Amino acid sequence: MSPAMTKQPNPEAPFAQPPSWADQDRRWQALSSRDPSSDGAFFYAVITTGIYCRPTCPSRTPKPENVRYFSTCEEAEQAGYIPCKRCCPKQPSLAERQAEKITLACRLIESSATSFTLAELANQVGLSKYHFHRLFRQKTGLTPKAYAMAKREQRLRESIHQQGSITDAIYAAGYNANSRFYEQSGDILGMRPEHYRQGGEQAEIRFAIGECHLGAILVAQSRQGLCAILLGDDPEPLIQELQDLFPKATLIGGDKSFEDTIAQVIGFVEAPEVGLDLPLDIRGTAFQKKVWQALRSIPPGETLSYADIARHIGAPKSARAVAQACAANKLAVAIPCHRVVHHDGALSGYRWGVERKQALLNKEAEGETL
Repeated sequence: MSPAMTKQPNPEAPFAQPPSWADQDRRWQALSSRDPSSDGAFFYAVITTGIYCRPTCPSRTPKPENVRYFSTCEEAEQAGYIPCKRCCPKQPSLAERQAEKITLACRLIESSATSFTLAELANQVGLSKYHFHRLFRQKTGLTPKAYAMAKREQRLRESIHQQGSITDAIYAAGYNANSRFYEQSGDILGMRPEHYRQGGEQAEIRFAIGECHLGAILVAQSRQGLCAILLGDDPEPLIQELQDLFPKATLIGGDKSFEDTIAQVIGFVEAPEVGLDLPLDIRGTAFQKKVWQALRSIPPGETLSYADIARHIGAPKSARAVAQACAANKLAVAIPCHRVVHHDGALSGYRWGVERKQALLNKEAEGETL
């Protein structure tokens, strides 16, 4: 993939903490404004009509004194109210129906070796091209084209070790021509495909080790950008970890021209609010990239839960998969997985130790108060 910059990750929208729908005033505000984010979070009934509705129901807004709130349809019906025939509260919400359509589009992209046009995908799920494109990006954080490219790159990485030849792997992944793939192979794999198949043989990875307030730090860079930022107590295990990541690459250490790069990274670790204006070599599955993009939109000094991230990327039931994507991150601080915590605020696991996670959050909190 093309290099990404950490200074301006350009998320589609900044994170906001999900509202609490237990508050009666908040519920009334959502009802009166037909807030789409409240759909399915609660239901309201009107005592003068005996009907209960979604908070987004297009019916005339009732008087607040005639409204009763319920958490579920079952509670409303047990209280003697019947469902509205206009908003159909017992049927899937609009957000759920939209999610089903985008999930179907994702499955179509993942299961096909050929490329769909935007019009073809939109037609398959029954939406207009404009609405489908906007909704897909809103739910996944990627455009349909970017998602398809990410899945094709993932198939290539898997098939390049399984197929009899590089050419077979290229066509099996869905590329229509060798020449088209080889034009992009450096950005996709970080090296020539035959070197990737051999575990990174002949690829050059420059690295250096320094010290920061977290202990030892190893910074490594491929031709595309920073490919690893590793933290630890001692340099030797960090070098071993880098060798495991690139078992047949040529590792070049002690390069004086690389000193400015590691100095920038250490400066960013010590003062995260200044940003890091360096390209990143990010490789992962489409889901991992989606999670990592979301992580980079969390401002310094703030935290979110795994469930918050899952909701933000349009996969509310994937909190555990979000945690696994965080654990797979090899670019400490640049992709700030330390800003993700347990739902109760506890500092659950961190690849480089919970103590370092706490130290990073403390450092960012200090920056916020200056």
